[in-house]
Amino acid sequence: MGRKVTVATCALNQWALDFEGNLQRILKSIEIAKHRGARYRLGPELEICGYGCWDHYYESDTLLHSLQVLAALLESPVTQDIICDVGMPVMHRNVRYNCRVIFLNRKILLIRPKMALANEGNYRELRWFTPWSRSRQTEEYFLPRMLQDLTKQETVPFGDAVLSTRDTCIGSEVCEELWTPHSPHVDMGLDGVEIFTNASGSHHVLRKAHARVDLVTMATSKNGGIYLLANQKGCDGDRLYYDGCALIAMNGSIFAQGSQFSLDDVEVLTATLDLEDIRSYRAEISSRNLAASRVSPYPRVKVDFALSCHEDLLEPVSEPIEWKYHSPAEEISLGPACWLWDFLRRSRQAGFFLPLSGGVDSAATACLAYSMCLQVCEAVKRGNLEVLADVRTIVNQPSYTPQDPRELCGRVLTTCYMASENSSQETCDRARELAQQIGSHHIGLHIDLVVKALVGLFSLVTGASPRFAVHGGSDRENLALQNVQARVRMVVAYLFAQLSLWSRGAPGGLLVLGSANVDESLLGYLTKYDCSSADINPIGGISKTDLRAFVQLCVERFQLPALQSILAAPATAELEPLAHGRVSQTDEEDMGMTYTELSVYGRLRKIAKAGPYSMFCKLLDMWKDTCSPRQVADKVKRFFSKYAMNRHKMTTLTPAYHAESYSPDDNRFDLRPFLYNTRWPWQFRCIENQVLQLEGTQQQELDGVD
Repeated sequence: MGRKVTVATCALNQWALDFEGNLQRILKSIEIAKHRGARYRLGPELEICGYGCWDHYYESDTLLHSLQVLAALLESPVTQDIICDVGMPVMHRNVRYNCRVIFLNRKILLIRPKMALANEGNYRELRWFTPWSRSRQTEEYFLPRMLQDLTKQETVPFGDAVLSTRDTCIGSEVCEELWTPHSPHVDMGLDGVEIFTNASGSHHVLRKAHARVDLVTMATSKNGGIYLLANQKGCDGDRLYYDGCALIAMNGSIFAQGSQFSLDDVEVLTATLDLEDIRSYRAEISSRNLAASRVSPYPRVKVDFALSCHEDLLEPVSEPIEWKYHSPAEEISLGPACWLWDFLRRSRQAGFFLPLSGGVDSAATACLAYSMCLQVCEAVKRGNLEVLADVRTIVNQPSYTPQDPRELCGRVLTTCYMASENSSQETCDRARELAQQIGSHHIGLHIDLVVKALVGLFSLVTGASPRFAVHGGSDRENLALQNVQARVRMVVAYLFAQLSLWSRGAPGGLLVLGSANVDESLLGYLTKYDCSSADINPIGGISKTDLRAFVQLCVERFQLPALQSILAAPATAELEPLAHGRVSQTDEEDMGMTYTELSVYGRLRKIAKAGPYSMFCKLLDMWKDTCSPRQVADKVKRFFSKYAMNRHKMTTLTPAYHAESYSPDDNRFDLRPFLYNTRWPWQFRCIENQVLQLEGTQQQELDGVD
């Protein structure tokens, strides 16, 4: 009498529209699952086409190629004698659905469409798919001819149903459904479903992992049962990094934890669990049993197959484990570094080019490239042949095996300090020291000749010579002279990215890395088309506060003492003339606010959805011990004026790793206008009226004091 079941879930590094690669990774995961004795294998959401196809879901090609991959899976001997649960888009009666296709031994058992679609933040599923809204109902789905010939089935059940095997009952929940107020697992569990599966396409945000783990453990502690969560991992073609974290839980405890960040394309988790543990756990929850006796039943698809074996008395079962979380600084050191690796190998470039200024932001970006090299070396040491093959392609040496991250960094990262007459010796030294310690190929150059030529051209044409403010120039002249330096750096960066390997006799070009942090982008404290314009930006979604914590971690973890002096120095753009050889300009003075304040504004504007007036009201309370109502009002007005003036810069923002929910990325995430009335007359008047009222109240209170 078998009652122990071995189940498998996985995290796959799928790539949008890479049907060939996606198929191979799915087959490999099924092979590993079978090898470990699993009789059920769950894969990530939309794994056949890759989650991030976006508007390609509109194309009939995407549906056609997904069906072709499904046919290849059904035909493969690898998929025999194991229930396979794969994700793909399916069109039913001319409506597109995001589906799970569950099959066994060349027969499709059920197509389960997603019922709650993710449609906020980075997600637009309602743009491409329709949710299945008929709870506990199925229809007949007519299989396309190429599948009919294979499966010898004309129609298969399509809709909200569960699988009833010889020994247990399995129900699907897809990604977002776990996050809804009334998740399907609640009613499925009451109707006797013992194994819940969740195929996800869930991206990484700093400090998010615990929410996922809490939801799964809570689901199984209230209702009992086994819960499998699969997730995509890696960068599948845009700003998001899917962070794996596949897991298996039972009765409120975790039994298997997948990695959150790794360079392995295929990761499979298995656990052997006793179904009797679910039954005895549920037996004494009388409130659950009372609700279960009233629940409307799910349609059941009968499957003549068992997940357990007859003789399993001696089969060892898995033990519960404690979930291990990364600190936010560790998440930064791993997530963006893995994202960089996927971008590098999939774009088929030969490395990265980074303008290194000697400040915290560009230093953090350099550390991420170094962290990537470290992870590549570790993966090769662990025997990851795919990573080894990719490295050899990137450095164009078929026999190369990376062992030392500093040596690898010298091959794949070129750093460049671009000095002007306004640069200080200190920042130059700091950039050079850091480059030496991480091993990057470092270049130092001066841009003054180019800047003088451009300003000279302007003077020649107009007869006017702009001057810096310290030399008596106006604000307009001062800003233009700063911007020309910043933009020259961008032009120089792209020239060197294209030709520096050529000049060294090596093939290939380099991807230019940007290093503007999320707070600067929010305020627009950057020059449009300056060094913030690049191919990709690994820190563009990370706040200055978190970046400093990450750089501090690098000091100890990567033994990079040069970072100490970088952390200690004030943040500066170094675009204005030096005063007696010293930096006269700092970022926070220029911005008129601190980075700490900026993080607060960012969270309130995007996450709390606060306009100027709401932000003023919230900050009155938050800052009551340090600021008067008038000071709060001035700060809010200054922020919104600058934000509105510079919002247009977000339209050209370099694609950045999405790490914060308050990212101002105009392209996909933060859908707001970029032409505002920067005076905000109505909103600011509401704030002003409120301040006057509060000041009047305070005055009355003072008048009443003898």
